[in-house]
Amino acid sequence: MPPTDALADALRTIPDFPEPGVQYKDITPILSDAALLHAAASRLATPYAEANITKVVGIEARGFILGPMLARELNAGFVPVRKAGKLPHSTLEETYELEYGTDTIEIHTDALAASDRVLLHDDVLATGGTAAATARLIRRSGAALHGFSFLVELTFLEGRAALDDSTPFHSVLPLDG
Repeated sequence: MPPTDALADALRTIPDFPEPGVQYKDITPILSDAALLHAAASRLATPYAEANITKVVGIEARGFILGPMLARELNAGFVPVRKAGKLPHSTLEETYELEYGTDTIEIHTDALAASDRVLLHDDVLATGGTAAATARLIRRSGAALHGFSFLVELTFLEGRAALDDSTPFHSVLPLDG
């Protein structure tokens, strides 16, 4: 398997995307390389290998890419969390604050059970708002949140502060800038 720095080296920074001033971290070079893709999924799963995770909850949209791979590594199911109006069955919803306005995410009401041990996954942790809202949805469903998992953590945005610090946290690539 490639070393962690090979994953970091494969990240591509796109300046001024999706708006001026943003330095977008593009994970698609990792996804397109079979060895790096496998290494990313394996490194995401390793800290939770003995946690008896039953469901991985992935956040739309890029949490849907590595989330199912992470679920497979952990022998768990995968549950999508989507923007409002995208899931076809009855849902729980959570509205949260953005820099300018609000957004709403949803999960199917029957996606999680009280017996589930859940790992929340997304590709990048930035400010933490969406992950914190997803954690609230998981808890409202009655399931137990047993960890946070991110491929990339933009540490300078301090998103971890928005999350419950008593829940295990793992990021493969913490980046300072």
